[in-house]
Amino acid sequence: MKKHNLVSIALILFSCISFASFAQTAAAKKDLVVKLHYFNNNNQMQYLVADTKTKVDGKFQVVPGVTLRFFISGDTSAANYLGSCVTNAKGKALLLIPALAKQEWNKSAIQSFQVISPATKEYEDAKADVSITKAKIKIDTLADRKITAVVMELKDTVWTPVKGVDLKVAIRRLGGDLNVSETQTYTSDSLGMINAEFKRDSLPGDAKGVLTLVAKAEDNDTYGNISAEIPAAWGVPTMYNSPYDRRTLYARRGHSPIWLELMAYSIIVAVWGVLIYLFIQVRKLKKIGLSA
Repeated sequence: MKKHNLVSIALILFSCISFASFAQTAAAKKDLVVKLHYFNNNNQMQYLVADTKTKVDGKFQVVPGVTLRFFISGDTSAANYLGSCVTNAKGKALLLIPALAKQEWNKSAIQSFQVISPATKEYEDAKADVSITKAKIKIDTLADRKITAVVMELKDTVWTPVKGVDLKVAIRRLGGDLNVSETQTYTSDSLGMINAEFKRDSLPGDAKGVLTLVAKAEDNDTYGNISAEIPAAWGVPTMYNSPYDRRTLYARRGHSPIWLELMAYSIIVAVWGVLIYLFIQVRKLKKIGLSA
């Protein structure tokens, strides 16, 4: 009887410890916030971008290393699976919409996507979705450095101009897009058109002075992120000269500026000169001490 009681008590204690450990693990899990964005670049490349964040000490922080699964049509069945990605150091994951989704994509003018993050040891499961209406932008250039862009959406298999869409018209640069003028955004009229004027003089282009102009709608509630590009020879022809064999601050080894090398070597000589002088003086003091 006593043995049976001891076994029962041991089982109860083990169950309590296991439950407490499970409860502590479950309580330690954080909520993961996921957001999904749709991009259509130049009416050709379409992709999804997901952001992952969590709240730490009242502030949102990005979460890298999270595995995300993407689906089309809001259906998480295997037939609508697009692929999976792992978030980078900035908490972002980018997935190009594959060609295998073409059949599902063509079913409707309105399409939806979903991203799912399965539960892990650190975070609860999370998901996000986005619904967009298929749209595109046509951009063109006119005389006197004028730019036009037309926004169209798909309605009953017909591309129809859209009124009231805010567009940015800019020049593609390495450090970020530069607006073509002081106007930040343009709103499409009843014909879905906007007109902009290029006011950036003496802007460096390629060897022929060609710049890339872009018209884009960002984070639109209906269409997502859509953009279109066109080249225009409105810049200053610029030939790229590689500084590889020139003496510059950012050059390769052995090609630093002469003044910088002189400064560095002078400091080295001065430091070693002082050390040698001190060493000589110490030897002299020792000799004086021995002779005394």
